[in-house]
Amino acid sequence: MAVIKLDGELLAAEIKDVLKSRIAVLAERGRTPGLGTLLVGDDGPSANYVAMKHRDCQELGMVSREVHLPAGATQVEVDAVVDDFNADPVVDAYIMQYPFPGHLDYEAALMRVEPAKDADGLHPVNLGRLVQGVDAPLACTPAGIQLLLERYEVPIAGRHVVIIGRGLTIGRPLANLLSLKRPNANAVVTVVHTGAGHLAAHTRTADILIAAAGSPRMVTADMVKPGAAVVAAGVSFVDGKLVSDVDDDVAEVAGWLSPRIGGVGPMTRTMLMSNTVTAAEQATG
Repeated sequence: MAVIKLDGELLAAEIKDVLKSRIAVLAERGRTPGLGTLLVGDDGPSANYVAMKHRDCQELGMVSREVHLPAGATQVEVDAVVDDFNADPVVDAYIMQYPFPGHLDYEAALMRVEPAKDADGLHPVNLGRLVQGVDAPLACTPAGIQLLLERYEVPIAGRHVVIIGRGLTIGRPLANLLSLKRPNANAVVTVVHTGAGHLAAHTRTADILIAAAGSPRMVTADMVKPGAAVVAAGVSFVDGKLVSDVDDDVAEVAGWLSPRIGGVGPMTRTMLMSNTVTAAEQATG
């Protein structure tokens, strides 16, 4: 049986069509959703990612406001941008592109973000609401992964999900999201990491395996339960090329598989747009 492609580009396009309808309703009320971005420094991949977000805004008919500070920016300058975004009525939600240069305190800046304007869903208040099962902006990649599994009819409730990676942006919030007693969740979730011994012993028990460690080709076919859904959420650069956490040979055994390009990435950006539109709707009342 051929592996089913978890096509993030296709699903992202479907969600964008829905967002356009919601944006049109907001326009009738005299409001256009606005996304702000803060980029500090000259990291190439970060700059490219921010540019894609602004292209998404243009495609959807949203407002976008970009602030780019030099690599030598001070914490005071960063905090001033955050405060400005918090006060700007045009900016419904915004992101601070990670990573910051090493001399800056990203966590301190994150604490200044108004939780209602947290487009990334990473403010401690919003992560706490997730743990409580209370509605709040969701971390974009976990939300996108959940929708991707739902769209391609991957059973989640009662199934064993193994997540490789315990990071703030994917692993930890995703574990909470998929374990909630809700539709398209209610899973049994195990979180492991690259320092765990006998990693394959854990991954081979997974009905759904999500690789989010940023370790090139770490998941191979012999680590996957036949017929399992495998989500490649982690990537890294090797010799200037984007490499997935999941090796190509996994396609030989998986039942569902997200591609290296066009899988999780488009969903992450689309969830960012969705969080911004939702923030605009809530601000409009």
